[in-house]
Amino acid sequence: MPSNTIEDYKDKNNYYSSLSDTHYAMIIRDGVYYQRRWQVGLNGVETNVEEMKVDYVLGSGDEARSYLHRTSRDTLIELPLGWYSERGGYWALSPGFDSKHPQTRRSVSYECTFCHTGYPQLSAQTMSQTVDPVFTGKLAEGIDCQRCHGPGGQHVRVAESPNPTLAEFKKTIVNPAKLEPKRQLEVCMQCHLEPTSGHLPSIIRKFDRDPYSYIPGQPLEDFTRYFDYPEGKGYDDRFQIVSAAYRLRKSRCFLESNDKMTCLNCHDPHRVLPAGQEAVKFYASACRKCHEPALAEKVSAGKHTASVKCVSCHMAKRRTEDVVHVIITDHLIQRKPPNRNLLAELTELHVPEDAEYHGEVIPYYPAQPTPTSENTLYRSVAQVLLQNNLAKGVEELSRQMAQNPPLHPEFYTTLGDAWANTGEMKKSADAYGQALHLDGDSLVALSGLARVQLKQGDVARARETLDRALHKAPLDPNILYQYGLLEAQSGKREEALVQLQKALEINPDLPEGYFNLANLLVQTGKAQEAEPLLARALIVDPYDAAAYDLSGQVRAMKQDTVAALYNFQKAVHLRPGYPPYLYDHALALVQAGQYDEAKTQVQAAIQADPSYAEAREVLGALYVREKRPELAISEYRQAIAIRPGMMRVHLNLGLLLYSQGNRTEAIEHLRIAATDSNPVVAGQASQALQRLGVQ
Repeated sequence: MPSNTIEDYKDKNNYYSSLSDTHYAMIIRDGVYYQRRWQVGLNGVETNVEEMKVDYVLGSGDEARSYLHRTSRDTLIELPLGWYSERGGYWALSPGFDSKHPQTRRSVSYECTFCHTGYPQLSAQTMSQTVDPVFTGKLAEGIDCQRCHGPGGQHVRVAESPNPTLAEFKKTIVNPAKLEPKRQLEVCMQCHLEPTSGHLPSIIRKFDRDPYSYIPGQPLEDFTRYFDYPEGKGYDDRFQIVSAAYRLRKSRCFLESNDKMTCLNCHDPHRVLPAGQEAVKFYASACRKCHEPALAEKVSAGKHTASVKCVSCHMAKRRTEDVVHVIITDHLIQRKPPNRNLLAELTELHVPEDAEYHGEVIPYYPAQPTPTSENTLYRSVAQVLLQNNLAKGVEELSRQMAQNPPLHPEFYTTLGDAWANTGEMKKSADAYGQALHLDGDSLVALSGLARVQLKQGDVARARETLDRALHKAPLDPNILYQYGLLEAQSGKREEALVQLQKALEINPDLPEGYFNLANLLVQTGKAQEAEPLLARALIVDPYDAAAYDLSGQVRAMKQDTVAALYNFQKAVHLRPGYPPYLYDHALALVQAGQYDEAKTQVQAAIQADPSYAEAREVLGALYVREKRPELAISEYRQAIAIRPGMMRVHLNLGLLLYSQGNRTEAIEHLRIAATDSNPVVAGQASQALQRLGVQ
């Protein structure tokens, strides 16, 4: 990397995200590159500090660069901070990270590396032995000739053989220039076609194809299916980072070329893209190959400028909507560009789930696939994969699979996921079972089936299913983690601790792993052992409100009120309006003697959840302290109405009612409290009854 470093790692190498209140820095230490992330915590001290080695750099730097870290398990993680060449170059967050709760363990999939590297040396076993994408061995550092010319092994062997003929030599390699225009364009589209980066399953690799099995010259639809939004849904003019082929295909020039126009009309893949005045002349000459006669006539008639800057007018540069720090050429060839500032600054858009597109997902490439049962199945898969058209899609997919049962298990795991997302657990379990009938080693199906069985309350069968999964993959951290959660839900806390610890030993970056392990330790009375785990949980994910809340509880147990309040404040900030965190914060404020703020927090908890009985109990106690007995009695009564078995509330309500002269009702509540299994509550109630002369 040092030979082509263009980023600033020494002076302007820091970045602060106000949305997530997080600092980043890119540093070099002993010739090794790292990305550092931290926050400013209690008393201004750095906290949640994490450094990750930069193992791979994505991008030439012409527009942007991203950075990858290889984990101890040979998985790849995309790091949050990226480099952008605009305005002389600067650091900013990569797409999706500029939010209040950015991912810190964004996994790099096989599909990601398909377009960004040469082919990795992975076996089918490597790709199927775990749910996670694992990259064993050294990764190719860049795209090589095989991306466009196909596998080159035989080509080299023939070239090295004695006296090879030219005909033999040519047969061993794909020459895109010899392909028909449609197949030639597909060579480029294998990486440069993405209908959208939005919440839509726009690219679905066929279930029977390995991630790196496409060979140039093959029909692209035999490898991948592409899907899109219907027209008129507000997405027609979207402009995104991987938009070149998609936008080109919308152009009149392309549509009227009868599939003869390809990327090679304007681009030579074997040479560096021209720049400056050379680029102006180069691309103008490409346009004039088709438009010269008509253009000359328009110029002579005064209907067109004599300028040769075709691209600047008809393929204007625009800022992309999904990577807001990048400006690239719009490949939609237009007579006139949109009449607005196409380079204006944009803010990264984070669409809430309820505002995402929900409706039909339509085929894009091929736009009108042959009406086969397979094509119909993939169309239905597209409806349910990201739940865009779930209710209608799952019924249609189920019906189609019943009529023409597919032979690949992934259709059934997809159906199982879809039924689970609709709440139909029995149908989901049946679908996973069908997947296992086709492939008994499928960890995806075993994991999904166990998850559904647990939701059905069938703990015994869920355990059997996970035992089966562990037999197939005893070191898979996801299965071990799932097993740990099952044991915890079953009340087997010690067994759960063992499984979760194993999972974290194998995968130290397991999402929520440290929190769940710490939570179990707190439940088993080992709060001190939970502290370092919670610290690690917040290093892995500094935006985990649950980890902050549990940290607050642990600190409160130690009477460390200042630290407890800090953690509860962070939890409430990260998940505002969540009743349990507001309640925990209120309790800590009471402990700190900050009664007014405690009242504000507990009232917010009740407003968010009027049935929160414990919060009403605390509010009642605060009203007692304020000497407002009528309001306190009201809160206590509402708490008991919600949860009649709250014996401590019966006790306090009885005492309060007696103080207000309501002896009859006071005795009623004190008698109930006297039956409590808690000897303290029962004893206090019995003593109060004795003082009232009640047996």
